[in-house]
Order: sequence, then structure tokens, then C-alpha cells
Amino acid sequence: MMAIVMLLSFFIMMIGGIPLFVSLLAAAFVGFAYLGDLSMLRFMVQQFFSGMDVFSLMAIPFFILAGTLMNSSGLTDRLLEFSHMLVGKVKGGLGYVNVLASILFAGVNGSAAADASALGSILIPAMKKEGFDPVYSAGITAGSSLVGPIIPPSIFMILYATMTNTSIGGLFVAGIIPGLILGGAFFVMNYLYCRKHSFPPPVRRTERTRLKTLLHSFSALIAPVIIIGGIVSGIVTPTESGALAIAYVAFAGFFITRELNLRSFMTAIFETARLTSVIFLIMGAAAVVGWLLKWDRVPQRFAEFLTSIGVAQNPVLLMLVLSGITFIVGMFMEEVATLSLLTPIFVPLAKMAGIDPLHFGIVMTLNVTIALITPPMGACIYIVSAVGRVELGKLFKGIWPFIAIAMAVLLIIILFPSLTTTLPKLVGL
Repeated sequence: MMAIVMLLSFFIMMIGGIPLFVSLLAAAFVGFAYLGDLSMLRFMVQQFFSGMDVFSLMAIPFFILAGTLMNSSGLTDRLLEFSHMLVGKVKGGLGYVNVLASILFAGVNGSAAADASALGSILIPAMKKEGFDPVYSAGITAGSSLVGPIIPPSIFMILYATMTNTSIGGLFVAGIIPGLILGGAFFVMNYLYCRKHSFPPPVRRTERTRLKTLLHSFSALIAPVIIIGGIVSGIVTPTESGALAIAYVAFAGFFITRELNLRSFMTAIFETARLTSVIFLIMGAAAVVGWLLKWDRVPQRFAEFLTSIGVAQNPVLLMLVLSGITFIVGMFMEEVATLSLLTPIFVPLAKMAGIDPLHFGIVMTLNVTIALITPPMGACIYIVSAVGRVELGKLFKGIWPFIAIAMAVLLIIILFPSLTTTLPKLVGL
């Protein structure tokens, strides 16, 4: 009953426009008041700060800053140029460029929102000019941005690993194949779309032009190699790879592209501090709510319920049920809060069902990532609508085919655990 009262109070405050972390803390306060023991409020402060005081969370600002500096230094434009060289020469090539650029950008930032914002502002207007439907242009941009949190690095994976004591490096490597499958699915979608529509013939490039583009883009391609290669090889930890990526991107921006200056560097640091603060405040508030739910034995009662109906004993069925719950919750709640609140409840069930922790971590990450494009709360929908000047109401209706593609990939990942567990075993993670 306490959990229901907390949930109702949380949604009422969210509807009222109260900031998310305040709504979470207020819901926790309601929970303490419901128990009738306000002396327990001292645990509220302890859990709030302990939820943020985790060493592995230090990687988050590093990857955010690396991605922000990529945009300021002109390296993102070079990734786009490289993508256009590879796949822009085919019919409807900008759609493929959109997906490939998201895959490459994912190797640096780990944020779907940053991907949708940086790439969407350039590609959506270009796609509309080439003849793509505006809603499709925005939809493929939002859909392909979901690759960002799946291919390493990933902010969501860092948060999940911190809460569950799972290897961050193991999760990063486990996400490579699912991320490529997700990108491949949007490639197929774009191919089917282009077969039904007429586009102007692509501009052919000479071998000399292609070589020039490759050399020009080389500095941008180094950053994903540093992050992914360093983690997979075991040379650096995820946190160290983020710091190393910042050092390289800053060096490239100041001395190679020469588009980064002190003012834009300080702006990137300020933006990183702002985004990191938001994430950490939500993490701290969610930790309070999570502690209170565990104290009230909500996870145990939920496990007993699923066991009584025969769901908890079947790993595939369990993940389908939990994915359905995450999908519904993610439609109405911010993604970091969704992950922070549901993970402590779901992980004990996954362990009881014998599900590999890396496999379940990728399933949870993909679940929360899909919420970024589900109405009415999907952040990436609002981003592509704004940067691409696409009517939000039409985008709400047109985004569902892209959600269906992502859900189909999620089903494949659930049914075939080896897609997430094979690569970590090969590299010893």
C-alpha cells in the first residue's frame, strides 16, 4: 500500500511540473510519513548522498564532456563526412548516413539525446531537402540515436553497473553486437523506405576525393578507437578511457581542426557540469526511494507474486514481462529515474531465474533506451522535433514504426542471450 501511495504522489507532482528529483524526494517523504515514523528521515539524507557517492559514476562526466567537445571541435562534422563517403553514394543515402553516423558517434558519447541533437540539426534539414518525408527524417534520426547508449560507452550501463556491482567493461563489450544489430535494423528500414520513394541520383565521388575525405576524417575516427579499444584490450578502465578521450578530443580540437577555443571549451565544461548535476540529483533521489521500497520488502513481494503465477521460473517469459513493465513506466518517467527505480526490483528476480547479469543488463539498458522515443515523455522526440522543425503531433503518430523496430531487436536479444555474452567471454570480461 505504501508503494501505491508513493507512486500516486510522485505522478501528481510530476503532472504539476515539479522537478523530477524533487518529486522523487517528496514521494519518499510521503512514504516515511505513511509509515508514521518520521525519525527515519535521517536515512533520507544518508541514502541521498550515498546514491551519488560512487566511484564508478565518475566516468559519466568524462563521456559527456568528450561528446560535447566532439561537437565544438568539428570532429562530429568529420564523422558525418566520413559516413557520407561510405554510404551516401546509394539511393536515399542520407538515411544510411544518419544511421552510420549514429553508430560512429555512439563510440564517443554514450548519450542518445546528444546524438539526436548534434546529428539531427544537420541531417534532418538535409534529408528534407533531398525529398525525405519530414516525419520520417526526424523518426530515423530519433530511432538511430538509440544506438548511442548500447554501443560503448554508455551512461545507462554505467548507472546499471553501479547499482548492481556488474562489470562496466563487461557491459560495454556486451553491448557492441546488440548495438550493431539495432543499427542494422534501421539500415534495413531505410532500404525498404527508399524502395518506395524516388530520390535524386547520388553524387559520385572520385577516388582522389574519397581518399581526401578519409584523411580529413581520420582525426575524428581515432576517438571511438581510443574508448572502445582501450576498454576491450584492458589497457584502461572505462573511467580512464573517458579521461583519455577528453585529452585526445581537446588536443584534436585545438591543434588539428583548430575549431576549439578556450571559450567553447569552458562552455562544454559548463554544459557537462549541468547535465551531470541533473543525473546525479536524480540518482540520489532515486536511491532514497529505492531504499524505502526495499525496506518495505516491495521487491520480495513482487517476486513472490511473479513466482505464484509461474513467470519467475521462465527466464524468457520473465524478461518479456519486465520489459513490458519498463516500457509502460518509461512512457511516463525520465529514463535515468526509470532505470534507478526498477533495477533494484528487477535484478533479484533475474538472478533467481538464472539470467546472465550481462545479458539482463543489456536488456534493461535497451528497454530504458527505447523509452527515449516513446510518447509522451520520450526526450529524443522533442529534440528532433525542435532541431528539425517537425510538427510534434505528427511525429508522435509517425514514431511508432521506429519503436516497433527497436522492440523487435529487443525481442531478438532476449531470445538469443549469446548475442550479449559471447564477446565478453572471448575477451575475458
